[in-house]
Formats: sequence, C-alpha cells, structure tokens
Amino acid sequence: MKKILIFILATGILNCNSKKTQIENVTSFKGQQVTGVSVSEKGRIFANFPRWRKDVKNSVVEVLEAGKSIPFPNKKWNTWKIGDTHSDSVFVAVQSVVTFENKLYVLDTRNPLFSGVIDNPRIFTFDLTSNQLVKTYTLSKDSFHKDSYINDLRVDKKKGKIYLTDSGHAGIVVVDINSGESFRVLDNHKTTLAEKDQLTFNNGIWKNTVHSDGIALDTKNDVLYFHALTGYSLYAISTEDLIKNDKSEIGKSVKFVTKTAAPDGMIIDELGNLFFADLENNKIMKFTISSGNITVVAEGSKVKWADTFSIYKNELFYTNSRINEAKEDISEMEFTINKLRIN
Repeated sequence: MKKILIFILATGILNCNSKKTQIENVTSFKGQQVTGVSVSEKGRIFANFPRWRKDVKNSVVEVLEAGKSIPFPNKKWNTWKIGDTHSDSVFVAVQSVVTFENKLYVLDTRNPLFSGVIDNPRIFTFDLTSNQLVKTYTLSKDSFHKDSYINDLRVDKKKGKIYLTDSGHAGIVVVDINSGESFRVLDNHKTTLAEKDQLTFNNGIWKNTVHSDGIALDTKNDVLYFHALTGYSLYAISTEDLIKNDKSEIGKSVKFVTKTAAPDGMIIDELGNLFFADLENNKIMKFTISSGNITVVAEGSKVKWADTFSIYKNELFYTNSRINEAKEDISEMEFTINKLRIN
C-alpha cells in the first residue's frame, strides 16, 4: 500500500483552465441513449445502449467513418427484446463496452429495465480481428444479487483479473481471466455504498441512489480506483490486496483518496491523470494523482452527463448520456459521442 499512500490527500485543489477546450462531435444517436464508448488500439470505435427502455434498436454498435454505425458483431446478436428467451449468443442489457489488446469486452448486466437480474451477468469477449466471440465469462451465483447492476469493468493483464463495479447492490466483483471464476468483495461496504440519494442539476433534482460505479485502473502502480455515482468520495485499493479475496481484511485495505464532484465513469491516462465528470455542473475534470490537483478540462453545453471515457492518441472520447434530462419518451433527444485533445 505504500504506492497508494503517497497519493492520498484529504482534499483536491481545484484549478480552472483558462484556455477554452475544443470539443468535436464524433457521432450522435437520436432517441437512443448511449452510455458506453471504447476506442481500440487501431482506432475502431464501439458504443453501447443500455436496455433502460423497451425500444433499444441495438445494444452494441461500431461507429464508422462519417458517424455512421452498424450493429456489432452483427444484427443477430442485437435482436433480443423484452420477453424473449435469453442465451449466450444474444445481448440482453449491455451497460458498458471496453477494448483491451485487440479484444472487446461487452458487459451484459442481464438486468433489463432495472427489473432485476433475469440471468447471471456476463462478459462477452470478442476478437477484433475476426469479430468472433472467443470467451464468455458468466458470474457465479455468489458474485451478484437479484438487484445487482454490474456497471463497468477494467482488465488487469498483470494480475490476470477483470474488476467490475456493481451500482445496483454496492460491491466489486473480481473475475479470473483464465479460469473464469469470480468472487465478490466490499459487499455493501461503506466505500462502495452511495453517499446520497439525489443529485442537483440546473433542471432540478435527480432522485436516485447509485452505488459503486466509476472504476479506473492504474497499471503502473497496481491501484484500482472506484467511486459511487451519488457520492463525493474517491477510494483506492492495491490490486494485490483486492485479489486476495480475504473478506475480513479487504475493507481495511481501502484508502480514501480525495473528495470530488459526483462522477459517472472514470479513466486514467498514461501520465497517471484520472479523468471524471462533474455531473451536476456539466464539466469534465482531471485529477493529477501525484499532486492532488483537480482541474477543469471541459465544460458547457457540449458536456451533458459525460458518462464513459476512452483515450486514443491523446484524445479523450466521451458519451453524453443526459440521464438527468431523459424522461420516458426520448425519441426526439440527441445523445452524442464527443472527443477533445487532452495532451
């Protein structure tokens, strides 16, 4: 834990960039609420649409040139509808997509409409050379709860693990990449539980309780960062302590890092900077872990609930999921993927 301790600060120092950041629109989706985005090592862009409503056209798409998109890996995988039989060859309720070393990891919560888990949550892994499914990770029954909403993931090649947050029932799940075995830690722990039951926006109060959500992996220092969505505390744990699966001791290994704005997804760049959203104020923030400084990267009308981040060639891609604005009918709303230069 020595590596973590040198990063720990009681509070961050907020500075604002005076230089205006140029934000570019990558693509937009009308009436389809995008949450996840991930850019592969070769620049391929993938996005996903959670099944929070019945009229989801596709769960996963690849964004092509000129902003066009096609179902990934094909249309058949994206044909599931409410009431259909579920299987290992169809997406049910995808919350996030993550590329890592020429593979795409598709996280299927198996919890459509937040009505409860109807089948074990899964991670479908596709080879991006062939676009074929190469492995399915199915969470064991003791790794999730009926009200779980497995939210986001990070791949740890060094430790041979995949780490996932559960925003429906607070906790973190660890999956072994080789064996596929999974276990749950920090279940209903104070560090994974939401601190608030609402957030405040210009258009009113957004009432919801969302537990452990954002997750980011520092591969150089072997530290996993995580954060509740309705909360203002960033926590960290060394991956060495995390994978021990010692439930009696693991809670003591978690360290409070700093107070932040309420975020959704998070990501760490090669320089060790942690990017996250300030949801309530339409901003994207950068936390320089080594110094403890928190600065504004972007803000304004082109940042509307920056949900998920991906970095490719010094550009930060993010989705605008507009969760606080979206009501039952979103047919006329535009949801976007944007990008901006960060270095």
